[in-house]
Amino acid sequence: MEKILFTRKMKLADLISKNHNLILMLPRLGIPLGFGDKSVEEVCTKYNVPTDFFLLICNVYSFDAYLPAENDVLTTDMSRLIPYLRASHRYYLDERLPHIEWHINRIADNTDPKYGHLLRSFFAGYKNELSVHFIYEETTVFPYIETLMAVHRQDKYRISDFEDAHNDIQDKLNDLLQIIIKYLPGNASQSDSISIVLDIYQLASDLNKHTLIEDKVLIPYVKLLEKSI
Repeated sequence: MEKILFTRKMKLADLISKNHNLILMLPRLGIPLGFGDKSVEEVCTKYNVPTDFFLLICNVYSFDAYLPAENDVLTTDMSRLIPYLRASHRYYLDERLPHIEWHINRIADNTDPKYGHLLRSFFAGYKNELSVHFIYEETTVFPYIETLMAVHRQDKYRISDFEDAHNDIQDKLNDLLQIIIKYLPGNASQSDSISIVLDIYQLASDLNKHTLIEDKVLIPYVKLLEKSI
């Protein structure tokens, strides 16, 4: 993918063509498919999504080396940031994990019981870890940010607390991949095995982008808010 940042005049369909994974973020912003040859700005206007925010998220999502300038963060309309992150949580917990769990159970039901138990147990641990991480964000971090956005000081918490506790949620998912790739019994369904590996790689990639958005957009933005109030 060429490293040219996306702009408001580009066709949204061209953005998707350059990075098909961007299709995952559209529902989180309430943008359906079927936008024809409309530009990014036209589509964002139609669905009441701030264009500058949309582009910021797309560029962070697409270019790992891209680091928004402080002024870009400061001048971007962030009103959709928390709803976007909440929608991402719902996607992971309500769609992706149940889909992966379905494949986990199919494999576990049709292979060596010891391996099946290990697979189920490990996945349950990861699912719980991810859920706890999201609950912390939704009950502590997001309300704090919303209070700041309403221009109210809150002295009991700082975004540095979140930064310190912002553990990498990828490690256990990578461990699950290794259990499947290296130790899957030979009698396991190849179709289910390949499907679940591809699903986990997709989830890991999207979670990595989620973390980048928090690290490159959320945390710098909230630090600026804390300074300004």
